[in-house]
Amino acid sequence: MTGMKALSLCLAAGVVAACGSGDPTTGLTLDRVVAISDGDYLASTYADGILPPAEAGHRDLLTTTGIIDGTVRTQEIEISNSVTAAPEVLALSPDGSTAFVAERLGRRGSGDTMAGQLPPGNQLAAVRISEENTMTVAASATIAPAPEAIAVSPDGNHIAVVSNSAEATRLQLIPWSGTAFGTPADFDLAALGITGDSPGPRGGVLATNVQWHPGGRALAVNITTQDRVAFFSVDARPNGTVAVAPWGAPVRTGPDPFVGRFTPDGRHYLTSDWGRDLAATTLADRLPSDRSKLGVIRLGEPGTTTRHRVVATADTDKSAEGLAISPDGTHIATVNMRGSAFPPGSPGYDEYASVTLLRMDGATGAVTKIGDYPLRGVLPEGGAFDPTGEYFLATVFQGRGPQDPGPGIEIFRVGSDEQPGLTPVQRIPLPHGVHHVAVG
Repeated sequence: MTGMKALSLCLAAGVVAACGSGDPTTGLTLDRVVAISDGDYLASTYADGILPPAEAGHRDLLTTTGIIDGTVRTQEIEISNSVTAAPEVLALSPDGSTAFVAERLGRRGSGDTMAGQLPPGNQLAAVRISEENTMTVAASATIAPAPEAIAVSPDGNHIAVVSNSAEATRLQLIPWSGTAFGTPADFDLAALGITGDSPGPRGGVLATNVQWHPGGRALAVNITTQDRVAFFSVDARPNGTVAVAPWGAPVRTGPDPFVGRFTPDGRHYLTSDWGRDLAATTLADRLPSDRSKLGVIRLGEPGTTTRHRVVATADTDKSAEGLAISPDGTHIATVNMRGSAFPPGSPGYDEYASVTLLRMDGATGAVTKIGDYPLRGVLPEGGAFDPTGEYFLATVFQGRGPQDPGPGIEIFRVGSDEQPGLTPVQRIPLPHGVHHVAVG
């Protein structure tokens, strides 16, 4: 896909189709916006465990949206997925023609009313997307239970998955031929040196993110319960086997490094350190009152004794979950829930969530915060820059009430060096439960 073709905007606040005047200088164009929606959860389910009534009609969906000169065309297909994972269970192939989705929790049974009744998921789906954005399930694979995050290798030949079952935290590298999945290469992280001695499953090890290095020969895995990131070299051999080994020592980060991203040049790895109290038993006690932080890890050179090390940090905003970096590596954005998930009037409640925008110096790793920008809606999680870096898209899980614009994708324009910041453009309305987005 070619990404955004038009450089102009329609500044209407409502449905994008209302902007269509036929004038190519007044409409926004995106070739492909892909999102996933969880139909099993409400935002309040995190606090009370209660699933929405079946008659609400919510469904687990994969949607594709094309915007041509301000006119929206959205199509959907049912694909099992869960908001309880990090916003890392959706990924696109390098050419944008295939979407991969992992299910952290399985499908709801007919009599299920509580979140605890949902089974662990174990499916990875590949969905083919046509030039017209129609979708067909191309393949599926059974993977390790409770997958938390996926990532597609730069060459498109492997899908990396991290999963947290009761027995082990696993890294799987699943071959992808373009039409079918192959046999996974399966690694227990404990055998790769990632162990813990805390009470509970897996010694307290919980992996929430996996990312491929742009060179395709290394991976990063965030261990959020241990405040560290582990790096691994990957050797995909001609005979079809894959070898994985530690690449340097794990790096200590700030508290709760939930998600991460390599910079496009491969010199640094970014972490969004949420800062939750993972031992807390209630939502109010778990979510932090302090701002989250961004961490920047400078990577050592492969084959040398140089250590990976944290070289910069910066405040973002409260409860930062989604993390994205622009294609040229100059801008970083986090999607921050703040207190939007709490009921109005309760302690910690915020009417608005936010998006934080930062600028990065690729040579030194230094980051400078540009600002926090309001985002209306409940439980925003995922975010992505478009291929040009001119726009940033953030998900909104659900609206606060009838006066809210409702669930969907909020589009911001990224400012220039002379006029930095984020300017809201409009919201693409989508079904309930949107929690991650990718742009092809």
